[in-house]
Amino acid sequence: MSGNPYLISGPALISFSGGRTSAYMLHEILRAHGGKLPDDVLVAFANTGKEREETLRFVHECGSRWGVKVHWLEWRKGSPAFEEVGFNSASRDGEPFKALIDWKQRLPNSFERWCTEFLKVKTLFAFARSLGLKDGSYAETIGLRNDEGHRILKALENANFVKKKGVMVPREPARRLSFPLAKAKVVKIDVMRFWLGETGRFPSEDLPQGFDLGLDDYEGNCDFCFLKGKGIRKRIIRDRPSAPLWWRDREAEQNGWFDKRDLVADLIRQVHENPSFFDEVDDEEYDVECGLHCAPESEAA
Repeated sequence: MSGNPYLISGPALISFSGGRTSAYMLHEILRAHGGKLPDDVLVAFANTGKEREETLRFVHECGSRWGVKVHWLEWRKGSPAFEEVGFNSASRDGEPFKALIDWKQRLPNSFERWCTEFLKVKTLFAFARSLGLKDGSYAETIGLRNDEGHRILKALENANFVKKKGVMVPREPARRLSFPLAKAKVVKIDVMRFWLGETGRFPSEDLPQGFDLGLDDYEGNCDFCFLKGKGIRKRIIRDRPSAPLWWRDREAEQNGWFDKRDLVADLIRQVHENPSFFDEVDDEEYDVECGLHCAPESEAA
């Protein structure tokens, strides 16, 4: 086969996070295959119920405009551990996420990121198994770029090792990961120019593809992810006061926290008290697509 990194040998499952980067990867894979994927190469988007509406519309539009079937999945307790939904029936008020929290009787946090583990990664695994694909028998095709080397290394570590009783042991069988964007030496500005024109900046009146995600970098696809820094979350509270309420309510119900340093209720209060004060932010926090860099950290249920 040619050296084109976007030519995918099946069986493979393309993980579509709903962000610009993974959408760009999907576009290039389709282009390499003449606009139609091989029958044994599938595309899936796992919806947590806390994705932005813009993300859901973007996933739907990519599938419609490019003529590719995107399997919309949501986590469910029990077997087969997922349900296939669609744009119209997809959860929009955090239903899968809340059901997971209620089952676990605690909250995920920066030390235990099992929200992504269950709602994204294990949901994709369950979908693959429902098709008769065994662990390690197919390529998980992931949209991490060449400038995200540390995330790729972390993903590879999680593909080859698993933590059991606090010790990292070899995973049997090891997962097979594929990073076409990294192989193609794609970096962030390449992706942004693809969607937003020569400046690569949002907002832009120049949309080379005729459509775009419609979100600024800092917003991400999860509406109030606790992995975003304090400064970004406070900015989101200022811009969209309703965004943190679901998260605040979950902390109250569980008498717990998503981020030990800052309860959501405290962040809301701080913004109300100082609406014009802006905290410093980390540029890397601008570049997070849920499900791409958070890998399972344990085999615990």
